[in-house]
Amino acid sequence: MDIKTATALHRLRLISIPEALSFPALIIFGSILSRVSDIDFLMMPLGTLHGVLFVIYAVLLLDVWSKTKWPLKRVAFFFLLALLPFGGLYGDKVLKRYEADGVIAARARREGVVQA
Repeated sequence: MDIKTATALHRLRLISIPEALSFPALIIFGSILSRVSDIDFLMMPLGTLHGVLFVIYAVLLLDVWSKTKWPLKRVAFFFLLALLPFGGLYGDKVLKRYEADGVIAARARREGVVQA
């Protein structure tokens, strides 16, 4: 794995957790509280924050796709995880595994253990 691919995977991991937490925060604090109480001032900032994080996640996912040449099925899986509350937390766990596997493979190639 080259440095650009590893960096792209790491950036996607970094954004997946805040994106995963912003959606439930929007649902709980924005939607539910605005309906059961007079607290409605949180809806706009939380919605904007979640929207920005989601767009950044989607752009970074496209960047990872272009660098890793993943199959469309895997990219769709990570995109669907972004649509689920807390889905990005599982996505982070899977991305961490991909990142570690890539580092191990790169180290093995560098040391001449693997000819891939």
